[in-house]
Amino acid sequence: MDAPVSGALLSVPTGAMSSDVESLATQIVEGSTRALARGLTWVESGGPRAEALCARLYPHTGRAQIVGVTGAPGSGKSTLARALALVARARGRTVGILAVDPSSPFSGGAILGDRIRMSDLTLDPGVFIRSMATRGALGGLSRAAADGVDLMDAAGLGLILVETVGVGQDEVDVMRLAHTIIVVSVPGLGDDVQALKAGVLEIADVHVVNKADREGADRTVAELRSMLTLLPTLEGTWIPPVLPASAARDEGIEAIADALDSHVAYQKTSGELERRRRRIVTARVLRIAQDLVAETVLAGALGPEGASRESLLERVARRELAPHACARALLAQAASRASSTTEGDVVA
Repeated sequence: MDAPVSGALLSVPTGAMSSDVESLATQIVEGSTRALARGLTWVESGGPRAEALCARLYPHTGRAQIVGVTGAPGSGKSTLARALALVARARGRTVGILAVDPSSPFSGGAILGDRIRMSDLTLDPGVFIRSMATRGALGGLSRAAADGVDLMDAAGLGLILVETVGVGQDEVDVMRLAHTIIVVSVPGLGDDVQALKAGVLEIADVHVVNKADREGADRTVAELRSMLTLLPTLEGTWIPPVLPASAARDEGIEAIADALDSHVAYQKTSGELERRRRRIVTARVLRIAQDLVAETVLAGALGPEGASRESLLERVARRELAPHACARALLAQAASRASSTTEGDVVA
């Protein structure tokens, strides 16, 4: 979630929680899909109201199984997510799908291609689907994705599938959000070895070779299994399975769902689930802190009291001051102003 612009690094939304935030939070916890949809709209918009809602709901999170579905564009991620949702529903689970779509170049909103592919799920009350625009964020996810997952978790959805926009070779943000990561490959999409070196395949807990009815699928499965043997592993660690599937035909999906359950069981018995949750929390807090610092510096540089900051930026533009030195000076000024604000609050 984008943090609210403020004049101090440590600022938070002021005032008591408004009744509309409390009411919406209560409805989300009670399972209202309409309230959940409205809350996700707040989260995408950002600001103090969204932050207050997330804070109110955070104690109700931590129960859902979060699965990231990532891979190259055109690999069938949306179709696979739909098929996994159908299997989960047949097993009695509720499902949330957060599909991160490319942003419209005109409106900035999600193009909604994933929603079209999952249209047959929309009438199932046990499935909630939301598309979320990247809005320029790199890494395959939007900045509001983590808060969106929290809202779905608080609403009681048991399995949350997070589908990335379609990553390149270095966009692996989903590993900082999901408990289990599915990397989807298809036959004939280029140099698999290069992709493995780049890191996208290395983040996988489960490999899926989709469109396995195509020519060359067996070869792709064999190559992936062979390459995984080259990665260093410790005794007792999880070995990612490589599973062929044809999501459009609903073939091989049960085996993938079983692998997801097996991975969760392994994580619980090995302690990996708790370790991964800690890594997710750490990465999330650091990302929010970075955004807060950046917005605070920007607010100071462009605000009514930013003349000196504007002067620093002008000096960089004239090649009189190095960018690193300017950044440190802006951070020092922001920290000084935050300290002054805090001291003023204490005096008051």
